[in-house]
Amino acid sequence: MLQSSHDLALLLARFQFAFTVGVHIVFPAFSIGLAAYLAVLEGLWLRTGRSVYLDLYRYWVKAFSVVFAMGVVSGLVMAYEFGTNWAPFSRKAGPITGVLLSYEVMTAFFLEAGFLGVMLFGMNKVGRGLHFAATCLVSVGTLISMTWILASNSWMQTPQGYAIDPATGSFMPADWLAIIFNPSFPFRLAHMGLAAFLSVAFAVGATGAWHMLRARRLRAPVTEPVKVMFSMAMWMAAIVAPVQMLVGDAHGLNTLKYQPVKIAAMEGDWVSEGRAPELLFGIPNMKTEHTDYAIGIPLVGSLILTHSIDGKVPGMKDFPRDQRPPSPVVFFSFRIMIALAVLMAGLGFWSLYMRWRKRLYESAALHRAAVAMAPAGFIALLCGWVTTEVGRQPWTVYGLLRTTDSVSPIVLSNIELSLTAFVIVYVLVFGSGLGILMRILSRAPEVGEHDASETPAGEILGGRAQSAAVRAVTDDGV
Repeated sequence: MLQSSHDLALLLARFQFAFTVGVHIVFPAFSIGLAAYLAVLEGLWLRTGRSVYLDLYRYWVKAFSVVFAMGVVSGLVMAYEFGTNWAPFSRKAGPITGVLLSYEVMTAFFLEAGFLGVMLFGMNKVGRGLHFAATCLVSVGTLISMTWILASNSWMQTPQGYAIDPATGSFMPADWLAIIFNPSFPFRLAHMGLAAFLSVAFAVGATGAWHMLRARRLRAPVTEPVKVMFSMAMWMAAIVAPVQMLVGDAHGLNTLKYQPVKIAAMEGDWVSEGRAPELLFGIPNMKTEHTDYAIGIPLVGSLILTHSIDGKVPGMKDFPRDQRPPSPVVFFSFRIMIALAVLMAGLGFWSLYMRWRKRLYESAALHRAAVAMAPAGFIALLCGWVTTEVGRQPWTVYGLLRTTDSVSPIVLSNIELSLTAFVIVYVLVFGSGLGILMRILSRAPEVGEHDASETPAGEILGGRAQSAAVRAVTDDGV
C-alpha cells in the first residue's frame, strides 16, 4: 500500500510539473517569436519610413505586453516546485542546473526587465534609435533566456562535463563548456527557436486572415496593415516550416545516437532490424511488447532514421524493461507533431501559389485554412516537448538519476490538493489572460494605430478588468 501511494504521488507530482510547464512554455515561445517580429517591424519602419510597419508594431506590442506578463507569472511557480516536489533532484543536479538557470536570470531576465518599460511606453519619450535598441534588446533577452534554459534541459538529456561527489552523490561541474555545449544542445536550440518563430507566424497569419474574412463578410475594404500582416506571416511559414523539418531530421539523428531507446519508443519498434518500415499508425503495447494494428510503409523507417534503406533501427527489446519510456505517449505525440509540421509547410506552399496567382488576399479558402491553423505551431511545440520529456523516462538525468529517486517524500493528499488548486487557479487566471489577448486581436489594426503609451489600459485590455500579472506590468511601466 505504501509503495502504491508513493507511485501515485510520483505520478501526480510529474503531472503537476507537466501541467505547469505545459502552460508556461506556450507564453515564452509566444514572447520569443513576437519580440523578434516587433524588432523586424520597427526596423522596417525606420528603414523604409512606411507607416504601415509602425501601425503593426503598435498593434502587436499590446498583445506582447499581455503574453510577456503571463509568461513571467507562470514561470515563477516551477521554481517552488523544484523545492517542494523535487528536492532530491535539486540537491543532486542543482550544482549544474541551478547555476545555468541563475545565469538565465542574471543575463536574460534583467535585460528584458531593464528595457521592457522603454519598449512598451517609450515610443514618444526617447529617440527612435534608442527605442529600436530597446526593442532589439528585449528580443535578444528572450533568445538568451531560451538558450540558458535549453542548455540546462539538454544537459539533463545528454549529460557530460560533470563529476559525481562521492560524499553526496551530487553532480559537480568539471567542464562548463562541455556542460553547456552538450551533444544535443545545438539541435534543441535551433529546433525550439524555429518552433517559436513558426508558432507566432501562424498566430499572426491567422489574425490577418480572420480580419480579411470579416471584412469580406461585412463588404468592407481590407486595410493595408491587415494585408501586410498576413503577407509577412505567410512568407515566414513558407520559409521556416521546411527548414524546421530539416532541423528536426538532424535532431532525430542526434537522438538516435545518444538516446536510441527514445527513438524506438517514438517509432513503436520492438525488434532491432534493418530495412525497417515507418509506422503511420499503431498502438504500442508495453505488456505484449508489440505494436498492435500497425500500418507502415516498408523500408521508409530505416531511410528516415539512418538515411539508408539498409540502416539498422533500434528496438525497445534491446533495452531492459525498467529503462523503457512509455511508448504509446511518445508514439502519438510525435506523430501529431509531424502531421502538424506537414500541414504548416503545406499552408506555406499554398500561400506561395496564391501569391504567384496574385490571389493571396482574395482566396477565402486559404484564409479559412490559416485561421484553422492558428494554434498549430503551439500544439506542435507542446507535442514535441511531450515527446522529448516523456521519451527521457524513467530518468531525470538521462542514464544517471531516475525519476523515482528525484521526487520528494510528499504526502499523497498534499499533492492531490495542490494539483487541484493549480488547475483551478490556472484556468481562471490564464483563461482570463487569453480572453484579454483575444479581445485585443479581435480588433483589426488601423491606419495610424495608437501608441501603447497613449492608449488607456482599459482600451488595451478590451474594456475588461486587468489580471494581476498585466496590472503589474502596466503599472511598472507608467
